[in-house]
Amino acid sequence: MLKPFWVDLHIHTLLSPCGELEMGAPEIVERAREAGLDVIGIADHNTCENFPGIHEAAAGVPVVLPCIETQSAEDIHILCVFPDYETAAGYKEWLWRRIRPIPNDVEHFGYQIVVDANNEIVKEEETLLIQGAGYEVDQIVSKTKEVGGIPILAHVDRPAFSYPAALGPMPDDYPAEAFELSRRLDHEEAQKWRERYPGRTFIRSSDSHTLETMSRANCTKMMLEEPTFDEIKKAIRGEDGRRISWPWG
Repeated sequence: MLKPFWVDLHIHTLLSPCGELEMGAPEIVERAREAGLDVIGIADHNTCENFPGIHEAAAGVPVVLPCIETQSAEDIHILCVFPDYETAAGYKEWLWRRIRPIPNDVEHFGYQIVVDANNEIVKEEETLLIQGAGYEVDQIVSKTKEVGGIPILAHVDRPAFSYPAALGPMPDDYPAEAFELSRRLDHEEAQKWRERYPGRTFIRSSDSHTLETMSRANCTKMMLEEPTFDEIKKAIRGEDGRRISWPWG
């Protein structure tokens, strides 16, 4: 039997230099529980190394999925969702073959910290994470699908770091599984995107860099049998009755 689950696939941690230091493992888990989120995706820039700590801290509540917000050579952000950490780590290894060894400037960009389930510091990432990898957006989408992941074009409504901002309108048959819209859009603005791309699946994500933006109002309700990667993939594709409820009602 299908039930509603609240899914937010785009949450940053203190590993992203733009993420606040409050975005630690126990804090994210506690906030997700308070907000009634059933599934969260940990989606730091070009990496997934804070997934293990948050996954352990959650202990299944909420379900935590490994994601990577990949930045392409065109400076397009792609939200890449993976079934497990091994797959995400393998993708990251491929991605980092074309990440330049630019050192992070902490005072300019912010800290990039990997933590365990108790917020003990594991390491500080020295390579700047907010940079474009040497792969085009099409290559990133293709690789994500090749390894069994779900590629989603991130915040397509934004004037920067989105597909339309870099390359213009998305082709109707573009092979990403879904398009993500920002939480900041109102009903009328979101509806225009839906009308522009009537055959496409849209999700809403919080793109949280702070705890306060994690909420049901900023994510997507999905009708699933259980809160798993495979069920979410079916919902995005509209398979076997699984479906996404239009986030703007």
